[in-house]
Amino acid sequence: MKRAIIFGATGGIGQAIATELAADGWSLYLHYSNQEQVASELADKLMSQFPEQDFIAIKLDFLASNMELQQFCQGLLPVNVAIFAQGITHYGFFGEQDLDNLEQEMKINLLTPLKLTRLLESNLLKYKHSRIIYLGSVYGGQASALESAYSASKAALTRFSQAYAREVAASGLTVNVLAPGAVDTPMNAIFSEDVLDEVKSEIPAGRLALGKDISFWVKNILKPESDYLTGQTIYITGGWLI
Repeated sequence: MKRAIIFGATGGIGQAIATELAADGWSLYLHYSNQEQVASELADKLMSQFPEQDFIAIKLDFLASNMELQQFCQGLLPVNVAIFAQGITHYGFFGEQDLDNLEQEMKINLLTPLKLTRLLESNLLKYKHSRIIYLGSVYGGQASALESAYSASKAALTRFSQAYAREVAASGLTVNVLAPGAVDTPMNAIFSEDVLDEVKSEIPAGRLALGKDISFWVKNILKPESDYLTGQTIYITGGWLI
């Protein structure tokens, strides 16, 4: 069986992952929170390209209650891969952050992914070569001023994956974090061209990452030959910061 659920499938990295995995023979749940049209159009496009596979757009609010999360997981067809590509940040000084924004950020980036991992575990353990991949950040290793809470949430994913991977390693379920640096996605569109040019000048590779720079590693971690890789955080940064 090759069926994965991509949380945050409508984002720049999520869409790149979906496209890469579809071409590699995977059926996919394409999760969205608000962008129903984007998810539906992505599912339709992939279905037309790969008609022998299933592509299902599926909604879940990452601020949902525990009962709603349980009902969501119970309604899924079996999956042997869960990819968490969702995430938000609130840019600014920590001392000026709205408390509700802080809670939202930690829930979406950290707490709800952990809850979903807990709820999906029994299903994932049924299959060989099952995988969990979290999208972390270079800021989980080298924290960023003005993104303190975001940095904390991504660092926590690294430590959680290390611990949890040891609990399930004997079962064949692997748990890893992919930690991009600066990526050319809508999340970074808030910054001016001058700021982005300055960031590019600091990156040894001389450019922002593309979605395919991340999806390449997702595809390869999903291969059976990657069974021995677990508990790791792989930094995909073009040599920046790490």
